[in-house]
Amino acid sequence: MKKNRHAAALVALLTIPATVHASDMITGDTVGPADAPNKMTFRMTTDGPRNNDPVVAEGYGKLFKQFIAQHPGWRIELQMMSGDIGQEQARLVEQAKSGNAPDCAAVDSFVLPLFKKAGVLKSFSPYFKKEEIDQLFPFIREGITGSDGQIYAWWWSTDLRVLYRNKDIIPDAPQTWDDIKQAALQSVKKGMEGILFNGSRYEGTTFDWLANFWAQGGKLVDDAGKPIFGEGVERAKFVKAVNYYRDLVESGAAPKRVATIGNYDDFNAAAAAGTTALFVGGNWQYAQLQSALEPEEMAKWTFSPLPGPTKDARSTGTGGWTVAAFASDPAKVKMCADLAREVYMGPANEVQGQLPTRADLYDKYKIFSSDANKAFAAALKVGEARPGAAVYPEMSNQIQIMMGKVLTGTQATEAAVDEAFKASLAAYHNSH
Repeated sequence: MKKNRHAAALVALLTIPATVHASDMITGDTVGPADAPNKMTFRMTTDGPRNNDPVVAEGYGKLFKQFIAQHPGWRIELQMMSGDIGQEQARLVEQAKSGNAPDCAAVDSFVLPLFKKAGVLKSFSPYFKKEEIDQLFPFIREGITGSDGQIYAWWWSTDLRVLYRNKDIIPDAPQTWDDIKQAALQSVKKGMEGILFNGSRYEGTTFDWLANFWAQGGKLVDDAGKPIFGEGVERAKFVKAVNYYRDLVESGAAPKRVATIGNYDDFNAAAAAGTTALFVGGNWQYAQLQSALEPEEMAKWTFSPLPGPTKDARSTGTGGWTVAAFASDPAKVKMCADLAREVYMGPANEVQGQLPTRADLYDKYKIFSSDANKAFAAALKVGEARPGAAVYPEMSNQIQIMMGKVLTGTQATEAAVDEAFKASLAAYHNSH
């Protein structure tokens, strides 16, 4: 039934008659009148009118209609990305280098350094006030700023990882790694499969796990962007964090199948099926669980900050999406910046429930004043973004490969870590 509702909502969006007033015109791949003298191409994720959730799709539809009404003479041509974000972003940077990129596009925050290094982004500095930029969380501001002090994208949404648990099975929030292991083993005794987390070839595997390295003060790269996680004290912290996950699987606190999980939806499904009482997930999953579970079942679930090796040593990964411009026409760059400000900076956060990157927006929108969102905002204080190093995507790829070997027990931890480090260093040197 849910899929049918989604399909109906999309059909409704795609079949709005051509006689609709220009300011209200929106189809599956365009916003604005067909005869508009100006057009801008915008490559996007499902953060828009074609979202699979009909309520979210409708909300974005209204935002885009309002936007185009405020920009007469313009039409936006929407290009949709596939679900393979890594491949899509790699293709986008290559298109930008060759001058074939869309005018405006969604750029994942973790690959933004690649785009900045390639010099393909247009400055947004003329279009955002200093007060707006100053309100950004520090890690957000740092992420969008180039070496010349200009901002080259607008990072509009962020997220973080937390520990979800069923209070009926695990009453108290685990505070340390050892607490998690003991809680997971207790849940196994009660018929559950233990703690779930991403462990396959997937960016989420690296990012979710990195909090355990960062909680120890670990650093992946030096100030020049060179990998250092396999050297000296950093290597010791890294190995310790990997062994934490390895021990969860070998002790039975986590099922062997975590090595095949690469999708947060799997955790929602396990929670709905009652097969797990503990998982590492994203803040956005709280709303998904509310939709998926009956109220009496949802009442059993809560979340808490990710534990570290000790209760006082914690971290959490913070990600999110940006909007960036590639156009050579200044008018299109301004239009892209306007889209980032008027649709995405605040309004889209509210529509989709995605955490804002500006501190002042938490008070502006009622949705972010909920207890859950206040807790998420507080947890962002120990949040850490992926390093602004061009080598990060390949470094993450090597960590994913390493994790597979470790979780399946096919290679000793230290050997797997050393191989990942060697490959990451080679990638760094090949690019310099």
